[in-house]
Amino acid sequence: MSTANEEPASTSSSTANPAESVPIPSDALIIVPVRNTVLFPGVVAPITIGRPKSIAAAQQALREQRPVGIVLQRNPEANDPAPDELHRICTIANIVRYITAPDETHHIICQGIQRARILDFLPGTPFPVGRVLHIPEPTTSSPEIEARFLNLQRLAIETIQLLPQAPPELLAAFQSTTSPAALADLATAYMDIKPEDKQEILETIDLAQRIEKVSRHLAERLEVLRLTAEIGQKTRATFDERQREAILREQMATIQRQLGEGDGKAQEVAELNEAIAKAGMPSEAESQARKEVRRYERMPEAAGEAGMVRSYLDWLIELPWALPPEKTIDIAEARRILDEDHFGLEKIKSRIVEYLAVRKLAPHGKAPILCFVGPPGVGKTSLGQSIARAMDRPFVRVSLGGVHDEAEIRGHRRTYIGALPGNIIQGIKKAGARNCVMMLDEIDKMGRGIQGDPSAAMLEVLDPEQNSTFRDNYLGVPFDLSRVVFVATANMLDTIPGPLQDRMEIISLAGYTEDEKLEIARRYLVRRQLEANGLKPEQAEIETEALRLMIKGYTREAGVRSLEREIGKALRHAAVQIAEGSSNKVTITAKDLTGVLGQPRFEGEIAMRTSVPGVATGLAWTPVGGDILFIEATRVPGKGAFILTGQLGEVMRESVQAALTLVKSRAAQLGIDPALFEKSDIHVHVPAGATPKDGPSAGVAMFTALASLLTNRTVRSDTAMTGEISLRGLVLPVGGIKEKVVAAAAAGLTRVMLPARNRRDFDDIPQGARDRLEFVWLERVDDAIAAALEETKQAAVA
Repeated sequence: MSTANEEPASTSSSTANPAESVPIPSDALIIVPVRNTVLFPGVVAPITIGRPKSIAAAQQALREQRPVGIVLQRNPEANDPAPDELHRICTIANIVRYITAPDETHHIICQGIQRARILDFLPGTPFPVGRVLHIPEPTTSSPEIEARFLNLQRLAIETIQLLPQAPPELLAAFQSTTSPAALADLATAYMDIKPEDKQEILETIDLAQRIEKVSRHLAERLEVLRLTAEIGQKTRATFDERQREAILREQMATIQRQLGEGDGKAQEVAELNEAIAKAGMPSEAESQARKEVRRYERMPEAAGEAGMVRSYLDWLIELPWALPPEKTIDIAEARRILDEDHFGLEKIKSRIVEYLAVRKLAPHGKAPILCFVGPPGVGKTSLGQSIARAMDRPFVRVSLGGVHDEAEIRGHRRTYIGALPGNIIQGIKKAGARNCVMMLDEIDKMGRGIQGDPSAAMLEVLDPEQNSTFRDNYLGVPFDLSRVVFVATANMLDTIPGPLQDRMEIISLAGYTEDEKLEIARRYLVRRQLEANGLKPEQAEIETEALRLMIKGYTREAGVRSLEREIGKALRHAAVQIAEGSSNKVTITAKDLTGVLGQPRFEGEIAMRTSVPGVATGLAWTPVGGDILFIEATRVPGKGAFILTGQLGEVMRESVQAALTLVKSRAAQLGIDPALFEKSDIHVHVPAGATPKDGPSAGVAMFTALASLLTNRTVRSDTAMTGEISLRGLVLPVGGIKEKVVAAAAAGLTRVMLPARNRRDFDDIPQGARDRLEFVWLERVDDAIAAALEETKQAAVA
């Protein structure tokens, strides 16, 4: 048996002030729908209300001292149930008390009065209001009903007595009730059955049938409680027997030791000592291991700590303390493996080859920790696997995403039950070699929690000067990590603490161009998805133009992960035809993609939106690659107000303010009437308003858009720009040039305007993007005006 369930608060619940009263006819009843709760006449129960309509209904009923109708809704998931989603039989109840808790949740304590049938609902009310038919409680009595009543009372009292913590008031209520109808309702209200079964009993008007249904449910519950009590007694008896058996076994072991018959433990200890000798531990670790063996030897087998000591010894023995023979690194083979596994990334592969060459010439030197930083799906993790293949060493990956406990890195102390070494030692044991290649994946996703800062624990792991004596809390002895080749990956550097960045060599991986994605798809992704879907190359094929359309119209990412998923969808479509036998070979063309993958989800960002004055195309950097950004400016008659919209961050807002000041300072030079600023309101908006934007690199685009607006000269539709501006009119360098230029080329633009001080980044731009674009290098904002604005019809006037 249980108390009445409460209605869960809606996630969109409001704690607003009570609504104004609305006129409700005197013959109508305010209806409060509830989930998973059935109120019975004569029962007082608390109900939590969270939906705004339910709150308003209860508050108005309380103000007008009116009863409410508590009715169960048919679908518990419905947040605003329609009339046909409510049961028709409800309980008329008085609100005894209305409570607003400190956490802003609302509760009403209701006392059920009488059953009622909802005839219809009144339209135009802010909450459910209906006309109801009161259902009187049957008062007829007969010997049959009297007999059923006595049987029900006996079952209820016996059930209450079997409950472990039953309130005495409830037992007294069952014993003192003389009304068969009241007893049936009271027993059902506190019975642990489904709400649908309770509603069925509420809708049973005939008293004899109602008592029969309640008695049947109560008898089933009573049987369960009896079985539970029997099982509990048997469990206690079994526990006592096991405890007695453990004591006897301990006594028997003591007698065997005294008689010299305890050979089992002696043999186990001898095996442990032999394993320690073969493990090749350093002297400190071996001394600790033999000390723990002596402790284990003196412990009784039934002692709780014996298992913990044995687990600790197993960890010490199984760790690869000895260094395996060094294998010669073949640089030519390393190049072949890198080219086989990855297309493009020439600078990255060149740096990896340099790294391997240094490891070959100075195998005992302190090699740098490489950290690959780039958007998702560009191949950071697979680069670590390629390094392991090139060095012919075991590879192990340690995922650091979401780690917020220092013990995940350093391990738990052995004083805790279930303690284990940290992820670093666990990874080395899994690899089985002390010179493995360990990939520290998503190192930027570590978080600081109340258990400590795991990024601080990583400082020792990744410092070549310290990690030769790394001490895991569980092991309690130093373990040499200097021979482990650590390779880290991250999506961004902002969340990696400065001291941790200082211990790693950052290697940036930018997004792939369209041509690179096409080559990767042809060389790797199609073959991999053919194997994943059980197809052979002679059974399915995707044409080059179809792959190119997938890249342009169905994916927008820096890497190729989504592209591989789309290729998989297309090949699964082909697999269905081949499995059905309707075709022996399926060739997917560009025309077939709409039927296979649906309509393209992305359109090429063409700069046709810049065909009016005041609109400029900027370039943005995101964690998943570059993107183009439209800056829109307009003016309306006003008093000189300046409005900014589009979820702009503080730095970007300051950049717009600087751009406006710069335009004002050059008003005469640009042919703008100064009075225009006092008689107009200027509004700057950056579309995609749901996406937060920040950073100073849109300064040139902001200045160009404002100058275009106020001089009534349109910005060239084939041009995008980036760069920070100063109040002196200088164009300052920005980051993410490669990603931004690649995005401009992918969007179909033909010119990009970049800060002149970013010429150093020109070599990083892919050759494909360089060939498609004309580059304009900006020293001052005057260069941007000259290059971006077209000859106009007429300058703006006040």
